[in-house]
Amino acid sequence: MLPDNLPYKILIVDDDEDDFFITSQYIKNIKGNTFEVEWRYNYNNAMDDINAKRYDLYLVDYYLGAKTGLDLIKEAFANGCEEPIIILTGQSTPELDAEAMHAGAVDYLVKGEIDTEKLERCIRHVMEKSMAVKTLKSNERKFRHMFERSKDAVFLMDADTLHFTDVNAATTNLFGYTKESLFSISLLSLIVNNKDKQRITTALEQGEVEDFEMIMRTNDGKILFCIVSLSKETDNNGKPFLQGIIHDITALKKAEKNNLRLEKLGMAERLVRTLAHEVRNPLNNINLSLEQLADEIDNEDANLYLEIITRNSKRIETLITELLGASKPEIMLQKSSLQQIINDSLGVAADRMVLRKIKLQQQILDDVMYIQADKEKLQIALLNIYINAIEAMDDGGTLTVVVSDDGQFYKLLITDTGCGISEENLARLFEPYFTAKKNGLGLGLAATMNILQLHQATVEVTSTLQVGTTFTILIPKISTV
Repeated sequence: MLPDNLPYKILIVDDDEDDFFITSQYIKNIKGNTFEVEWRYNYNNAMDDINAKRYDLYLVDYYLGAKTGLDLIKEAFANGCEEPIIILTGQSTPELDAEAMHAGAVDYLVKGEIDTEKLERCIRHVMEKSMAVKTLKSNERKFRHMFERSKDAVFLMDADTLHFTDVNAATTNLFGYTKESLFSISLLSLIVNNKDKQRITTALEQGEVEDFEMIMRTNDGKILFCIVSLSKETDNNGKPFLQGIIHDITALKKAEKNNLRLEKLGMAERLVRTLAHEVRNPLNNINLSLEQLADEIDNEDANLYLEIITRNSKRIETLITELLGASKPEIMLQKSSLQQIINDSLGVAADRMVLRKIKLQQQILDDVMYIQADKEKLQIALLNIYINAIEAMDDGGTLTVVVSDDGQFYKLLITDTGCGISEENLARLFEPYFTAKKNGLGLGLAATMNILQLHQATVEVTSTLQVGTTFTILIPKISTV
């Protein structure tokens, strides 16, 4: 329904002034609406008005001198015209009617049959239809804009095969595939765990998928933590399809994981300091008493026992110092060469590699890589990782150390071909006092995490059982100037 009392601008394109006058009079006699009617008899002038979108409706005569109204309609729509055009002619033929509609005209009127009532119905119908089409196109552009500009992966899929049929740029960026290659794969192929694949399938059979947390894999093998939502829809032909959104929460998961690590490390540090304080006080009393007894006892057997007590007291003192150092190492940062730190730490581990028949492969940048580091502490952190890698390769293997420039960071990859780490143990790898070794204390990698965090470095670990493990460390760069 057209709103009443709104001015609608109508342009009549006709090379006959008398026909213009008659048609405009019919329009002026229409009650209930205000129409502003203007006239163009020149094809080019009319085309300029259409291209400038100056009018809401165009009534175009079929004959316009050297060109026809069909020529004008075709050119207008080729230039992006969205306003409705009605063709006017002196006689009606089915062929002309069909040709006009095919060219883009919304209606077809014979001049001799026009009156006020017929013209009013035609204009109302055409304008209402035009308004509806414009609204649809506006909504389509709006939602297409939202679709394309969304930071989340938004996509459409075949309801039966779960193959992608349309994706936005965020989807291609997230998974590292081209748009065309995504059309040939299924959503399920991006999901890592079979249980998650079954959850998706079962949920779709029952209705929709709402905020399922899933582990997904990119084209280059990177693991992502995602929230997946899918809903069933139906197109204009009644065919079902799926629309979905994937929200990447990998950064959030990493932050949660780091916060949990820091919380556990903080608890461990407080526990160690409390125990150290409580143990050192009686230990000092024992040592003082031993010094007094040593001067007073002159018996060979008794001195032997005193030596045992003294030796074990020192051992306890050493353990306390080690625990304190592991829980909160103190570092002195200075400009250092990452190559030198890596080479020195590998040199310390060289004998272990020889004894275990481990091959070493290195890919390190030739350019000097400067970082802010406590060389000794960072060597200890790397050495702990090397030792864990070496001990994971019982029957020999390969230790690979790769360093690359990753923009603001140097990326250090330490990869072994050992037994791998289970998913359960991987989640607790850096926890203090957690170890899978028979005689381990579980302090080596906890200390490594502490040292790396004090260097503003991050570490991620991926592992596959019976294949191997990779530590990925990002260390901030500093200027080489």
